[in-house]
Amino acid sequence: MTTVDDRPVGRADRVSGTTELLRVENLRVSFGATEVVGGISFTARPGQCLAIVGESGSGKSVTARTLVGLTGPGARVSADRIDLAGADLLHTTERAWRGLRGRQIGFVLQDALVSLDQLRRVGDEVAEPLKLHRWGNRAARAAKAVELLASVGVPEPEVRAQQRPYELSGGLRQRALIASAIALDPPLLIADEPTTALDVTVQAQVLDLLAASKERGTSIILISHDLSVVARLADEVAVMRDGHIVEHGPAGQVLHDPRHDYTRMLLAAIPSEHTRGTRLSGTATTVQRARRQVDRGRPVLEARHLTKVFRGPDKVDRTVVDDVSFELFGGETLGIVGESGSGKTTTARIALAILEATSGEVLLRGEPWSALSTDRRRPLRKQVGVVYQDPLSSFDPRWSVGRIVTDALATGRRPPSSKTEARDRAVRLLEQVGLTGAHLASSPLRLSGGQRQRVAIARALAPEPSVIVCDEPVSALDVSIQAQVLDLLTDLQDELGVSYLFISHDLGVIHHVSDRILVMKDGRVVEHGTATEVFERPRHPYTRQLLTAVPRLGSA
Repeated sequence: MTTVDDRPVGRADRVSGTTELLRVENLRVSFGATEVVGGISFTARPGQCLAIVGESGSGKSVTARTLVGLTGPGARVSADRIDLAGADLLHTTERAWRGLRGRQIGFVLQDALVSLDQLRRVGDEVAEPLKLHRWGNRAARAAKAVELLASVGVPEPEVRAQQRPYELSGGLRQRALIASAIALDPPLLIADEPTTALDVTVQAQVLDLLAASKERGTSIILISHDLSVVARLADEVAVMRDGHIVEHGPAGQVLHDPRHDYTRMLLAAIPSEHTRGTRLSGTATTVQRARRQVDRGRPVLEARHLTKVFRGPDKVDRTVVDDVSFELFGGETLGIVGESGSGKTTTARIALAILEATSGEVLLRGEPWSALSTDRRRPLRKQVGVVYQDPLSSFDPRWSVGRIVTDALATGRRPPSSKTEARDRAVRLLEQVGLTGAHLASSPLRLSGGQRQRVAIARALAPEPSVIVCDEPVSALDVSIQAQVLDLLTDLQDELGVSYLFISHDLGVIHHVSDRILVMKDGRVVEHGTATEVFERPRHPYTRQLLTAVPRLGSA
């Protein structure tokens, strides 16, 4: 049995890029008869970042968990070699792994809300590696936790250390997770999707923290599906697909002169200011498309001075939407972009008549919602559809795809007169969104994320609405599936003339799909203009801050 030395590599030994810290040769991981990692090899060096990039099912996260001994009891791991600073990780016992985690290898997961114990104080969670490795007494660990929180930019660290994780914002929770991972100054830091679901400015701050750690000599393995994020931090990039590395090289070469068709496809699928008016999916280069005509007559949807005030459990009123006005015209996409807490989703819920505004009004084809009785609202409501971020949470899990779509048809403008008509129209809708009649009998639980979102779009189209509210419809999808869904939405708009109110925190997506854009902050619209005006000539400091924080491929 190989003895693992759990003493951390000293800073003096961490000279950037001069030696290998980690070497992995021919790593294979299987679950039952399924091989999910199929013989990959790579190295990690001090002071450098290796990014392992891939879509869902590529094997990248399983690779990360293998490197910290967390693959689970059902995994079968083999390799020619897995060495960390000369120590054999392949034949390490669980007891030895406990000595390695935290001291030699730090691990940052994607969802800090899940990773952190919600019943413990943040300071105790940050100090947990110190406690496990018997570092100092309780008072010393508490003081060190405050110091670590301060080092990762947490404001009022003494106060935050006494709070529970659920009392912190997503960005602060992620900072706390990073603070815990670097508590014992490990030479290797593995970050598995550390910025997914974070707002763009918070994402930039987290990447800056990781970059600072790299500058101090830490070796970083960054697991990500986002090539733009990778460009900001990586020195080397390995692209994974179906358990194999299909391309590996310096970040600049992989991101700007890729050799493999799959890498080229991933890069071409990223929406940005350069992809407006193009198709994203199906090719390794963007394909120009004709822009549709927008009907600038009477708005199909109009918001006038919307304000929404919520009263919290502390009896304090909080204004989450503050005097918001906009118009949406026929065949147009109006993008609403903002970070968490900006009020964009609440605005959408008011537009859908799911929420009542505290003041102001919404007009659908010139008729105000607030002035209509419930009976009068019912037919108008059919003119507005919705596509949510997570369609699975909005589906009845007991229903088949066919029932989901036919139920929406029954509540639409032209309810089917028979089961045969309902089935035929449901098949046509599924075919319209790129599925087939064979999916009618399927359960949403057995569909991929992209297929579920296509079903959600078919359901939204079934009542034949004039407006569809798209609330973060692609934020949970891989880049290639995201590209397919964005192309589908644009194709349907060209074909049907439907209008979209498109909600997103992703500026690249918003710019790609929108004719006009509202930028929201703290419940207010701080900027409004055409997509070109907002992105090329932003007037408000907050808009400029958002645009500056967006990771771009050119930074590699």
